[in-house]
Amino acid sequence: MDALIGGDKLILKGLTFFGFHGAIKEENTLGQKFVVDIDAWMDLKPAGISDHLSHTFSYAEIYLIAKEVIEGPALNLLESVAQKIAISTLTIHKEISAVRVKIGKPHVAIQGPVDYLGVEILRRRSDLAD
Repeated sequence: MDALIGGDKLILKGLTFFGFHGAIKEENTLGQKFVVDIDAWMDLKPAGISDHLSHTFSYAEIYLIAKEVIEGPALNLLESVAQKIAISTLTIHKEISAVRVKIGKPHVAIQGPVDYLGVEILRRRSDLAD
């Protein structure tokens, strides 16, 4: 998938939050852990040359978007949670050309072993017009 976008990216991996998202009543009342990975594509060459934070931005800003969405009001679908993180990131940070959001639920009601179940979406700046 990276080849479809190309270029530089910021990587946030293994962000862990507690939230109340899900289509099952117990998920909304008991809550659960969510694991989030985010890739944000932007030109990092100016920052690499200058070594100045002003030519990039803090990973913490994207982290806070994910935290706010996951720990915020409950949504039924992970697809909606991922969409909200992606669109918020693109809307707030104009220098980001695309963002990939992967969300996993490690504790699910499945009869068998599983690391997690989840979704992964990719949104480009051009998707904001839709």
